[in-house]
Amino acid sequence: FRSWHGLARTGRDMDELAAHLSARGWRVICPDTVGRGLSQWSPKPDEAYCLRFYARLARELMDGLNLQTVHWVGTSMGGAIGTLCAAGLAEPSLKHRILSLTLNDNAPELAQAAIDRIKAYAGTPPAFATVTELEAFLRQVYKPYGWLSDAQWRRLAETSTRRLPDGRVTPHYDPAMVSQFTAHPNDYLIWDHYDALKLPVLLLRGTESDLVLPDTVHEMRRRGPGQRGQLKTIEVPGCGHAPALNVLQQLEWVTAFIESV
Repeated sequence: FRSWHGLARTGRDMDELAAHLSARGWRVICPDTVGRGLSQWSPKPDEAYCLRFYARLARELMDGLNLQTVHWVGTSMGGAIGTLCAAGLAEPSLKHRILSLTLNDNAPELAQAAIDRIKAYAGTPPAFATVTELEAFLRQVYKPYGWLSDAQWRRLAETSTRRLPDGRVTPHYDPAMVSQFTAHPNDYLIWDHYDALKLPVLLLRGTESDLVLPDTVHEMRRRGPGQRGQLKTIEVPGCGHAPALNVLQQLEWVTAFIESV
């Protein structure tokens, strides 16, 4: 089971999902993408910070761990990486090794206004004197995640913290990763990959999402797996971009979908 995080996040975002699925006997792998969390930063950001490179890393990780088949859950960017992997156009060897794809507030076309919003905070991460101040910032930026307990907000902050040379703290990612949007301006326009998907797909869309628009969901139902009757969509109440996958209802939706495949 592969669970992949969003643009400026880390694999620790998937703790609740990993615990929930592990208790049901699944092996769950939640990597930190290059440039995030505990992974190395790329010396060539314009080359490495793009979906095709991430898909290659996913294939190398699966090969290295000898994972023959997996179910894929991806939040935002993680969903786009999963789409490229499962479609087989970027990584042909993965086409039949991914059994199902869950897109957590991700689509083959994203709203430009939301991309601009994400670029605004992700490209120039602020620095704070304390982790508590960083947590307050993250609570504001990720309010669209929906409800998180105080303990979950604290863990999100602690697992998102990088210490700067002057002692201050900042979010734990390479700011250069936002160059994906300038070096690869159409990287998230992936209808050709979506149309090539031939596996069950679950779309979880935050009802208040500004990234995945209703018109895009309508088009997804008309094309690719939607046209083939392989797309299931669920509107997640009380969330924007993106549902945190941390409450029982969301966890059960994902689990039921996977176990139905």
